[in-house]
Amino acid sequence: MSEIIVFAGTTEGCDISNFLAEHQIHVLACVATDYGSKSLKENEYLKIHAGRLTEPEMEALLNEKKPEMVLDATHPYAAEVTENIRTACQNTGLEYRRVLREAGAYQDQAVYVPDTQAAIEFLEGTEGNILLTTGSKELGKYTALSDAGERIYARVLSLPSVMETCKGYGFEGKHLIGMQGPFSMELNAAMLRQFDCKYLVTKDTGKAGGFQEKIDAALSCGTVPVIIGRPLKEEGLSVAECRHMLAEYFGFTVKPHITLLGIGMGSQETLTVQGKKAAKSADLIIGAKRMADAVREPGQAVVYEYRSDVIADYIRNHPEYEKVVIALSGDVGFYSGARKLLTALGGRESNVEVICGISSVVYFMSEIGLSWDDAKITSAHGKHCNLISMIRHNQKVFSILGTGTAVAELAGKLVKYHMGEVLLYVGENLSYPDEKIFVKKAEELTNYEGQPLSVVCAFHENPEPALSTHGIPDEEFIRGKAPMTKEEVRSVSLSKLRLTEDSICCDVGAGTGSVSVEMALRADQGQVFAIEKKEEAAALLEENKQKFAVDNLEIIKGEAPQALENLPAPTHAFIGGSSGNLKEIVALLLGKNPQVRIVINCITLETISEALDVLKEYDFQQREVVQLAASRSKEIGRYHLMMGENPIYIITCQNPKMRK
Repeated sequence: MSEIIVFAGTTEGCDISNFLAEHQIHVLACVATDYGSKSLKENEYLKIHAGRLTEPEMEALLNEKKPEMVLDATHPYAAEVTENIRTACQNTGLEYRRVLREAGAYQDQAVYVPDTQAAIEFLEGTEGNILLTTGSKELGKYTALSDAGERIYARVLSLPSVMETCKGYGFEGKHLIGMQGPFSMELNAAMLRQFDCKYLVTKDTGKAGGFQEKIDAALSCGTVPVIIGRPLKEEGLSVAECRHMLAEYFGFTVKPHITLLGIGMGSQETLTVQGKKAAKSADLIIGAKRMADAVREPGQAVVYEYRSDVIADYIRNHPEYEKVVIALSGDVGFYSGARKLLTALGGRESNVEVICGISSVVYFMSEIGLSWDDAKITSAHGKHCNLISMIRHNQKVFSILGTGTAVAELAGKLVKYHMGEVLLYVGENLSYPDEKIFVKKAEELTNYEGQPLSVVCAFHENPEPALSTHGIPDEEFIRGKAPMTKEEVRSVSLSKLRLTEDSICCDVGAGTGSVSVEMALRADQGQVFAIEKKEEAAALLEENKQKFAVDNLEIIKGEAPQALENLPAPTHAFIGGSSGNLKEIVALLLGKNPQVRIVINCITLETISEALDVLKEYDFQQREVVQLAASRSKEIGRYHLMMGENPIYIITCQNPKMRK
């Protein structure tokens, strides 16, 4: 007994038959000829019946096999066959489902006719060669066309019987092209040019029949498509809908093949051959609209979505799609959403394939003629990125931008930090027809209004080498009357902080900002908040911020702990001055982040006593007290005397156990 009988012979019918057999559903695939079964291979679950059937023969077959359901996936132009199948199902009381081939995407430049006779009548009033792609079945009718033997180039299947039939109609030699599809747009176009065809006659055979490739080829060659409309206006299931119905009916789960596809910049020219192949064979395209539209074929199912969890849920809830392509901008390994998607989809072990694309950095740097192997590469699109620090210390910095004002904002900051001579190579809408690439000095771009879809490469002729350790000489800082943590104490205190490049730091009682500046240089991809209550000191802080181009340093005017309340949770904190509020400051810092690492500098005995009370109150798991006494030489005549600096207590604490 066959659970399903599929009247196949088409790509759709073969796909559904194979789909059922793969999920261990017994299926009998009925095809009119042996040729129609070439895409099928018999096995335990799939059997093939080859041969044309009349309506009574169909009834006899259905009565014999008694299937649960009959699927009619015959050709959209086989109107008589469809009517016979429907009648046979009605007479035997079996459930009938029509599987329809999706119609092609029409073009305004085409000529539409209802049937073959109408096509002949239209062509009779024209001049020029004709590429006929409707097969051999109705080729004889075209002999009614004047000069048919001279004008028509007929493309048919390369079977001996077919070729002999066409010869009987008078079509042979170069006017008879025996080939088996599918045909690419390029091959169709080559044939149209080869035979100088002014018209291309086709039926609307949909995606599976190569319809769109014919239309695209015709339009690219200036050839007029003559489209013969479908004979029946039918209702039924698409192949995807049919798969969904079958999965629910028989209760099996479809495990789709999912491809994460890097599409390059967005134009077809930057999509790889491997990527084109994957997109063309997909049942479903998913992605943000710009990305999905860049790779989808006309008539192809598409879902506009970029959120990883929503995409994963959609795929799980739509088992009808066996081949899913998720389109991602650029390359899947370059600031891409592929990582989140892989996690949401269950990883590579979940039948997920990753296809790389051309990244924006590769494309853009080649366009401007600069190598990128020695460039600092980052992204400022939707994330914090301290481009100023990178540009100050690197000759070449490439970054993805995310707003139309990003170039002007970057240029303005470069001017502020005395780097207005830096060259900015700007690229917008890369690979698209309105692509724009240019280079100007930063000082010329402070008012530039650009496109959100953009990248930049900053070229700094003479970058300043970045220090690998802390320890800027005291005389490098702009000084005033405000107190400053001296170099030796600063070096030890910073080493105790153990900063990382993305630390979020607070400098309480920042003074002239020597610690703040060194923090900002070490944590160049993080943030530093310098808290200072005195106006004069805050002004010095601003001067030193500009001198050292530490754009990730923010000056907060006010007294701690109140000035700390609205700041982000810190990972590290340095307390150089507390104005008697040390306990309250530590309490607030721990409230924001219980794991914050704190370094306290104490000069007065009162501050030392207060700090020791804090250590006792919170019982830190990590705590250390270091007393540092430094002396510097001073020349007096021909002698050198060592002059002692004030002794400093450096207290480090982290991870409180409990509060008493």
